[in-house]
Amino acid sequence: MNQISKTFPIKGMHCASCVRLIEKVVGKVEGVSSCSVNLLTEKATVAFDPQKVDEAKISAAVSSVGYEVLKEESSEDLERKQKERELRDLKRKVIVSLSLGILIVFGSFPKLMGFAPAVLQNSFVQLFLAIPVQFWAGWVFYQATIPALKHRTANMDTLVVIGTTVAFAYSAFVTFFPFVVQNLGITPAPYFDVSTIIIGLILLGRFFEAKAKAGTSEAIKKLVGLQARTARVVRGNQEIDIPIDQVLVGDIIRVRPGEKIAVDGVIVEGESSVDESMVTGESIPVDKGLKDIVIGATINKTGTFLYKATKVGADTLLAQIIKLVEEAQGSKAPIQRLADLISSYFVPAVLMLAIATFVVWYVFGPNPYFLFAMLNMVAVLIIACPCAMGLATPTAIMVGVGIGAEQGILIKDAESLETAHKINTVIFDKTGTLTKGKPEVTDVIPTSVILSKRSESKDLILRLAASIEKGSEHSLAEAIVKKAQKQNLKLDSVIGFKAIAGAGVEGEVDGKKIFLGNRKLMERENIEISSFSGQIEKLENEGKTVIMLSIANKLAGLVAVADTVKESAKEGVKALQEKGIEVVMITGDNQRSANAIAKYIGIKRVLAQILPDQKEAEVRKIQKEKKIVAMVGDGINDAPALAAADVGIAMGTGTDVAIEAGDITLINKDLRSVVAAIELSKKTMRTIKLNLFWAFGYNIILIPVAMGILYPVFRILLSPIFASAAMALSSISVVGNSLLLKRVKL
Repeated sequence: MNQISKTFPIKGMHCASCVRLIEKVVGKVEGVSSCSVNLLTEKATVAFDPQKVDEAKISAAVSSVGYEVLKEESSEDLERKQKERELRDLKRKVIVSLSLGILIVFGSFPKLMGFAPAVLQNSFVQLFLAIPVQFWAGWVFYQATIPALKHRTANMDTLVVIGTTVAFAYSAFVTFFPFVVQNLGITPAPYFDVSTIIIGLILLGRFFEAKAKAGTSEAIKKLVGLQARTARVVRGNQEIDIPIDQVLVGDIIRVRPGEKIAVDGVIVEGESSVDESMVTGESIPVDKGLKDIVIGATINKTGTFLYKATKVGADTLLAQIIKLVEEAQGSKAPIQRLADLISSYFVPAVLMLAIATFVVWYVFGPNPYFLFAMLNMVAVLIIACPCAMGLATPTAIMVGVGIGAEQGILIKDAESLETAHKINTVIFDKTGTLTKGKPEVTDVIPTSVILSKRSESKDLILRLAASIEKGSEHSLAEAIVKKAQKQNLKLDSVIGFKAIAGAGVEGEVDGKKIFLGNRKLMERENIEISSFSGQIEKLENEGKTVIMLSIANKLAGLVAVADTVKESAKEGVKALQEKGIEVVMITGDNQRSANAIAKYIGIKRVLAQILPDQKEAEVRKIQKEKKIVAMVGDGINDAPALAAADVGIAMGTGTDVAIEAGDITLINKDLRSVVAAIELSKKTMRTIKLNLFWAFGYNIILIPVAMGILYPVFRILLSPIFASAAMALSSISVVGNSLLLKRVKL
């Protein structure tokens, strides 16, 4: 089956039952395999077979239950304008509703308010004021309720519509037929204040909620705002400024001090230091030179340079980050399914409780029993709106994912963020993860007595080694040549260069025969090394590769090369161990070299001589020990192991971020971010649980109060007006609690 996945922006959702309803209706469409709706981002992600169903049918299914699929003109500007329009509309309705509602309250309670014009005390005037609130400001509730009832389902809007319509209809009846009500022994008093103030307060809650929700998506806005607007492109003999969307792959771009780098590329001329903190979270500027990769949206600090554009538009690292963060913020955590499931039964249960409340008060309540029954039923309907339940999880997920992105920790989906807090074992790949992945010269040791001054001897050994190795393509040779260049050593010309497979190289410098290689080469040439075997062994026990240099058949020096440990490795491992998390190192190196690196870093459990295709099996073995495992690797060779782990953490390598390989990607390449990601997960989950506790607790406590459980003993009833205020407050408090996550320091 040829499945595709598409995201649809949806207008009109307000609670968890809205989410459940859309998922249910769209899920029933033939050809749709799954539908996941996110209340906070107001988007539905639908997986479907385009041969069986098209986007129009999916949109029609959404429309059939009272919601609207927006056209995906999706530029950030248009989306922002849409949100601003909605906020303006909400604000206008709130002002009108509460203004008219307050006038009605003055007319309904003249003694309590101290003063009220006689005109406001007239029931027909109150009806006139209530109509625009009920059927203009409150029309949004009817729009969602009517189609839902056609499908025999109910949502939060259903509760609001029933509650306010009952209050309005009773009040209108009393206004037109006061004597009918009076004959039943009931004082003919209208309750337009209840219907109008409820609608006004609920809309006010939605307004504050929308404002707060906008704050949860600040990470995306910040990332989008990082992009450069123009680029200075070299065209022929001219340098011209062009909009960033006109830059092509292969263009040569000049960057001057203080300017933003436009797109991703490779430096072809010049050098500088670049502030990459906005993408990687690393505050220290990075030195860049010829052939180094630069990332779009980072800031050039000092020098000027030319670079060749390699990735533009949606292919740049920043664009990938924005896409990943958007997808993660819109994804659904497993814990959210509980809230969605409960909410699907919650609204029908509330309707039954409301009916039961009316019946009990009507049959057993004091006089005027009908009014008591009606008002308590309305209070139950209003207080039980499950907005807070629907917002509890997505608000926290959105903030958590955003915080991670700002720190260079990219979280692929909500499920990964939820799982990360359970991790108790972290497996690190060695090469490219714990180590830099590039060999470096660590020691230069002169051994021949003919080399007098030690400092000069070191330079001579390194110079000769680099001179003879400059013709080699071996990675160790590259490390030696780079070290000599760094120390500004002038290399000699070599005659008769020859590579000896599996042993080393030979050549002639200034008429002297030179051999550079391993023990095998020294033995073949009968060069005495036994007197230095202790020194050689010591270096090898430290996990270093020892290369021996002979001049005129005498051992002249040793050059030790090793893949050096990253600066953040020790601290990252220590931080994990302090949290009680077991750390394991996995590598293809021999046991001795692996143990040397592990000992230096502080890792006790080592899996050595493991081939890349065996790493997945090793991960599964540890999982069988009932461990929740995170695998940290470079995201390319380690892809099977990353996929097998409970949480795969890929190290970001420049623009080639292995986003697909891992559940979490560390763009900043800082190993301390592993424990930061786990801590972020813990704090996010704590917030989600607190949100859900508040959302469920609020309903469990206040629904019985709204039903009148306190009345027999304390003579306390919950006014429908206070019920609507409490309902609005619950949603705002859940969003506010999620926003407190922004204070988290990783």
